[in-house]
Amino acid sequence: MIKKSITVTDKQNEWMQSQLKSGEYASDSELLRDLIRKEQRRNEDINVIREALIMGEQSGYSTKSAEQILQEFKDKRRINA
Repeated sequence: MIKKSITVTDKQNEWMQSQLKSGEYASDSELLRDLIRKEQRRNEDINVIREALIMGEQSGYSTKSAEQILQEFKDKRRINA
């Protein structure tokens, strides 16, 4: 692992200390690694949504009714469940 030195505000430090006192994290490093992992997952999720939106825009308009689209969605969910 690479060792880093960071600076946080007093308020951020208070929050970090409260997280440590709660027992959820054993150290500042563990807390920060978890925050980074969560942000990485969040960014991945945003990219997946962004790609889906782009694909949807590029596919053009649908000739199906809202009811047909909803039924297809429900059918797919039922199959994948």
